[in-house]
Amino acid sequence: MATKTTGADITENKDGDGLLSTLLPVIYNLRPAYLLSLLIALLIGIASIAALLYPNAIYPTAELRRSFLANDVVNLVIGLPILIGSMWLTRRGKLIGLLFWPGALFYGLYNYMAYLFAMPLNAIFLFSLTIVTLSVYTLIGLVASIDGQSVKNRLNGRVPERFAGGVLIGFGALFILRAFAVIVSALANQTPTAGPELALLAVDFIASPAWIIGGVLLWRRQALGYVGGTGLLFQASMLFIGLIAILILQPFLSDVPFLPLDVIVVFVMGLICFIPFVLFVRGVVKS
Repeated sequence: MATKTTGADITENKDGDGLLSTLLPVIYNLRPAYLLSLLIALLIGIASIAALLYPNAIYPTAELRRSFLANDVVNLVIGLPILIGSMWLTRRGKLIGLLFWPGALFYGLYNYMAYLFAMPLNAIFLFSLTIVTLSVYTLIGLVASIDGQSVKNRLNGRVPERFAGGVLIGFGALFILRAFAVIVSALANQTPTAGPELALLAVDFIASPAWIIGGVLLWRRQALGYVGGTGLLFQASMLFIGLIAILILQPFLSDVPFLPLDVIVVFVMGLICFIPFVLFVRGVVKS
């Protein structure tokens, strides 16, 4: 996927004084990641707009419309901007953009795995399958392109490694245990689980180990932990913000009642992630 460079990738950006060269801590050319990420963004935009314009054709059941229509709006107002914004910041030579970028890809991957597991075999399923496949490939290639030791040298002592790592481990474990408990309870009581809910539980079970692994690496101050820590905190924070937006939008797009208590609970849980994320970002910017 990537072409090896002879050092850090050099990006040029203009400021008020003219041309400024900035070194980014990468060991491979990022052009393939840019192209694939733009393709992913295009597919997300097409899939989300099509679903909002033709909801009954895309989502054949009321249950699917209740679960995913609001999420399509969130994909447009959160998922796309964070992906394109991360790429733009990276292009400008900003370290924060480079470290946000994997998190933005992981955010889209997490969302579209739920579509993949819940949707029947239709056009959105094919879009979701393509987005998930491209996101996995791009995410692996992008992380492999970042010079982890250089990132560690810049961030070591400037970010709350133990605090942020502990939060990532805690959230990952919590989501896995929740998914496991719901599935075991449904099996024991022989109660059916709704398709979208089961899809989300499956996604949590698959994706949450990334939080745990990233948290452990960051806790131990490993180079890969510094590379992934910012992105994982970014992705988790955006998931909480996206969930709040979904809870607010659902009553306008379907027959789901507005539950303010749920919004408050999600916001309080999100604060646990927002605080180390803000501290981490401050450390990255200062570096």
